[in-house]
Amino acid sequence: MANPKRRHSKQRKRLRRTHYKLKGVNMSICPQCKSMKLPHRVCPQCGYYKGRQVVEIKVKKKEKKK
Repeated sequence: MANPKRRHSKQRKRLRRTHYKLKGVNMSICPQCKSMKLPHRVCPQCGYYKGRQVVEIKVKKKEKKK
């Protein structure tokens, strides 16, 4: 197997690793309820996708204040 001829410096190692970063999540706005959702997916708030209701969302009952 081949071995490295010279040691790689810290700077060279760090410059190579600058591309290993996380990207932010792209979000879009639901046209029905105006909440943020992932693109090309059903809205978790209202259950609509491309103008049609695909999933029925159960409405949580508010708990009575004591």
